[in-house]
Amino acid sequence: MSSIMTNSAAMTALKALQATNKAIYKTQERISTGYQVAQASDNAAYWSIATTMKSDNKALGTVQDALGLGASKVDVAYTALNSAIDVVDEIKAKIVAAKEPGIDRSKIQSEISELQNQLSSIATSASFSGENWLSVNSADASYTATKNVVASFTRASDGSVSVETLSIDITTTELFDANDQSGILDSTFTTTGTGAVTVSVSTLDITAANVDDTDLDEMLSAVDAAFGLMTDAASALGATSKRIDTQTEFVDALMDAIERGVGQLVDADMEEESTKLQALQTQQQLGIQALSIANTSAQNILSLFQ
Repeated sequence: MSSIMTNSAAMTALKALQATNKAIYKTQERISTGYQVAQASDNAAYWSIATTMKSDNKALGTVQDALGLGASKVDVAYTALNSAIDVVDEIKAKIVAAKEPGIDRSKIQSEISELQNQLSSIATSASFSGENWLSVNSADASYTATKNVVASFTRASDGSVSVETLSIDITTTELFDANDQSGILDSTFTTTGTGAVTVSVSTLDITAANVDDTDLDEMLSAVDAAFGLMTDAASALGATSKRIDTQTEFVDALMDAIERGVGQLVDADMEEESTKLQALQTQQQLGIQALSIANTSAQNILSLFQ
């Protein structure tokens, strides 16, 4: 039955064309944004997961920055400590030379004094971002014996988050402590020879009155002990530096993995969307033709009255 009041064919064709146009709009939106899930209405579950993981990845980026800062602090301390070890090694050699009969100890002491000044200069210069792990004052309110480097950001299965840190005990690296002279180089010892003196590696004087071979031997032992402590400290810093480098590589790989995972959830498949767009555009053209044909049926009714 034909009707001039209701054109069912045209209504059907119009609905089909509207659906096609809507699909084209959605496909074009995916192509232009690169996302198949750009907002919560696209897929609430995937959008929620992706948004959370993107936020976590941003936090990991901050962790990466913190690791870089920590690595720089460790590197500065290690470099300065390594230089100080070389200077202490020179002081050891000077004390050994001072035991040679007839040697002019005052000249050797002059060299030792310059080396001691160099140790002080190295320690005070080993500062990065306002922190110095070699020359400290434990009486300062801001002083802490343990330094922490942010190492990771973790989200547990229950949704709770936590930040892990690497702890570094700088009491093993301190060469000087202005508060109590407990640093490796300013800790005092007393020789037991004829010219018994109370000195530290940074203040020892081989020209003090009545200093004999026994005193020199004890000074040498003290310097060698300090050398050993500094070597241990440098080894510990080297191990920490390696751990930070390893953690940095892990965080970098983790961020890449999370980014890939988020992409799997929300990124649009551009090849698929391009193919789909071409098919929809063909459907759109056919829909327009179908609607045009359906609209001509009403005009055909007029011919019945001619």
